[in-house]
Amino acid sequence: MSIYREYDIRGIFDKELNEASVTKIGYALAKRINGDYVAVGYDARSHSPILFEYLVAGLNAGGKTVLDMGMVPTPVNYFSNYQEFEGITPNASVMITGSHNPSEYNGFKITIDKAPFFGSDIYELGKECEAMDDVPQAGRKVIKIDAKERYIDYIVDQFSHLKGMETKIVYDCGNGVGGTVLPDIFAKLQLNAKGLYTEPDGTFPNHHPDPSVEKNLEDVKAELAKGYDIAFAYDGDADRIAVLTHKNNIKGDMMALLFSLVMEKPTVIGEVKCSQVMYDELEKRGATPIMYKTGHSNLKVKMKETNADLACEVSGHIFFKHRYFGYDDAIYATFRVLELIKEGIDLDAELAKLPQVFSTEEIKIETTEEQKFLIIEKIKELLQNPPADFPTIKNIIDVDGVRINFEKGWGLVRASNTTPVLVTRFESTDEAEAKRYEEAVNALIAKAKNLL
Repeated sequence: MSIYREYDIRGIFDKELNEASVTKIGYALAKRINGDYVAVGYDARSHSPILFEYLVAGLNAGGKTVLDMGMVPTPVNYFSNYQEFEGITPNASVMITGSHNPSEYNGFKITIDKAPFFGSDIYELGKECEAMDDVPQAGRKVIKIDAKERYIDYIVDQFSHLKGMETKIVYDCGNGVGGTVLPDIFAKLQLNAKGLYTEPDGTFPNHHPDPSVEKNLEDVKAELAKGYDIAFAYDGDADRIAVLTHKNNIKGDMMALLFSLVMEKPTVIGEVKCSQVMYDELEKRGATPIMYKTGHSNLKVKMKETNADLACEVSGHIFFKHRYFGYDDAIYATFRVLELIKEGIDLDAELAKLPQVFSTEEIKIETTEEQKFLIIEKIKELLQNPPADFPTIKNIIDVDGVRINFEKGWGLVRASNTTPVLVTRFESTDEAEAKRYEEAVNALIAKAKNLL
């Protein structure tokens, strides 16, 4: 059951994701899809085409026809749900991807009726697969579709006004699947762009494809320093982005603030790890900020519920409903950034206007799958009567873990939904206070662990 996660299914190829388990996943999933067609794409990992065949066998056995889009970025997979191919509109899509995980991992991101399939639905699917006997045999029903070219043409059309823009761009695909579309889009828009590691290679020979880790940005930063104006980097399946200027590594929450500059009083959803600066600035501009749970599936559902224009995660998931479909797409976000620049917005100057705060990166504390949520509940209990020397608490937000608002900042502790860790983050207008909040919350975590 460990492969069935909050947002997707993820495990080690052959050991956990093998012919038996994946065929069962396809068969069980087919029962949950109304309609005949499932669009399936995969990332650059060497075992992704093998998993594709296993999944096809299960979906076919469940009476579904597979629309094969081949190797594509995750956003192209999502995009297929909104398209018609030779009179056929997919009823669901599955993206076979290990995202930024090590190369032995793989997994499935599932969309049904344009909505993410996650949480309790995934856990129920897992229980059914665990109890399942062999899957019946069925004839192979696969139709090839060209979602990739459809997507490239769509982006080129949407951003045709950027054609010939003089900004010097460098971008790093990290040998992920962003390289299957980005070079073509840049070329068709006649943009001055240099690509690094654009050849998809699931062994990731140059660096790990996770742009939220600073060391993975060293090569693109070195190129940026050689006379380029802006740099972009992508994760393995191109649904997360890093945006780099000569002065800033612009995190997802600050990107949301920049994007909102050209929107009329937008509703913007952020996760619990987002800076308070983002929420406060959006309110000042007359926008409607909403704080919600971390996780791409959670944010997509909340966007639909609130009819929000934009959502973001600090890690670089950016979701546009404003002029787009409401899912996370790092490729689309790239051209929205370039659009801001073309409209004369100085990204660094806008960020320099914001209040200065001192923030930690995400800090991960190892624990166990069994204990991580129990620790959070124990921390909530302890906060009802905090230690005498604990910083003064203004209020507590418990939408996802515990976000404690103090007089000059905040501290967060939440259980990761994908790994056996607690995630903490701290922010303050005063550097010493940020450190104090971190020490106080860490002491509380230690006490909660000891009480279990």
